[in-house]
Amino acid sequence: METAEEIITAEEIVTEEKLKYTVETEGLTVTFYGREAIKDINMKIRANSITAIIGPSGCGKSTFLRSLNFMHDLTPGAKVNGTIKILSKSIDEYDMTEVRRRVGMVFQKPTPFPTMTIYDNVVAGIILNKGKKKKELDEIVEQSLIYGGLWDEVKDRLKVSAMALSGGQQQRLCIARTLAVNPEIILFDEPTSALDPLSTSKIEETLYNLKKKYTIIIVTHNMQQAARASDFTAYFFLGKLIEYSKTRTIFTSPKEKLTEDYVTGRFG
Repeated sequence: METAEEIITAEEIVTEEKLKYTVETEGLTVTFYGREAIKDINMKIRANSITAIIGPSGCGKSTFLRSLNFMHDLTPGAKVNGTIKILSKSIDEYDMTEVRRRVGMVFQKPTPFPTMTIYDNVVAGIILNKGKKKKELDEIVEQSLIYGGLWDEVKDRLKVSAMALSGGQQQRLCIARTLAVNPEIILFDEPTSALDPLSTSKIEETLYNLKKKYTIIIVTHNMQQAARASDFTAYFFLGKLIEYSKTRTIFTSPKEKLTEDYVTGRFG
């Protein structure tokens, strides 16, 4: 696995002290009723980048992702060991609400609130956490939908039910809802697996635009998507991190045979 220095491009004359990582894990191990799902995961994820997590089903990709915002606290029999740092601070120093504001999550299946309008879906998290005036909410809705790549398609029907949107539009609405509470990091768990190619393309374009402001971590089974959309890629196998490097390295000249076999389609 490449070191922090090796993953910096030749054009970047940056010292180790100036590197900015928004997520760091050391010895991260997650067990369910004593069975290890991931073991000894050591990663540093850079700000304003897209990191793809790839690997076969059951290899621990989603388990790793969900450990980054306390989701395993809701799972019976789950135990998380090791160190997780969010924005250079141990995750244990945050309360659950604060972690989930700073580390947003977008799931595989679009999850708009079915009884709410498009507008109300976007502001739901804000209203639950703190009150704002109508003008402020209007500005947040517009900005979030712009960043989510949906504003031009829905700006004239914000009071329509969210369920009137297509699947791809619903997923971008969920992204906008996540953005509305002003996170620094956004986790995506296979966000396009149920979408058509056009909707997938729009989500990928949205991700590319979002990385200018946020850190993006995406779990995907689609290796073409990882190759297209990410800056860095981590390959997981049987709960272990096999290789983590720049995406072009993973897909053109991986160091590990297991990685090469997977990305070339020899198994998986």
